[in-house]
Amino acid sequence: MRFLVDANILLDVLMNRQPHVTDSASIWKLCETGQAEGYISSLTFANLIYIMRKEINPKGIEIILDKLSLIFHFADLTSSDLISAAKLQWNDFEDAVQCVTAKRLNADYIITRNVKDFKESDIIAITPTNMLKLINDFSELSN
Repeated sequence: MRFLVDANILLDVLMNRQPHVTDSASIWKLCETGQAEGYISSLTFANLIYIMRKEINPKGIEIILDKLSLIFHFADLTSSDLISAAKLQWNDFEDAVQCVTAKRLNADYIITRNVKDFKESDIIAITPTNMLKLINDFSELSN
C-alpha cells in the first residue's frame, strides 16, 4: 500500500493533538515498519514548518526533517504538479497539489482528516481511523 500523508496527520503526532494522535501515530507506524509506503509532499513539509514556526527553531526543523526521513519518502514538488493542480480549479490549491502529487506517485490513498476537501480526487482520501479499520477488516478476512 502506498499513502500520501497529509499535513494534519503529521501535525497530530508532532504536536500530540488529542484525540487524533493515536490513529495518526498508527499510520506512521505502518510506514515505519514497511507495512505501507508513506510519502510526504515537499509542499506539506514546508507548510508543516510554517504552522509550527513559533514552536521550533532552525535546529528543530533539521531534527524533524531527519526523523520524518526515517519513516517517510519525500515527494518533490514539480512544475507539472502545479500546472495540473491549477487546471483542477479547486477552491483549495494546496489540496489540489496533494491530489496530483498522489496521482503522480500512484498512491493508493491520501491519508487525511479532511476527506471532504478531496471529494473530487482521483485518489481515495481516507481518515486514519477508517484506514486502520479497513486494514483490520481485510486482515480478518484473510485469516
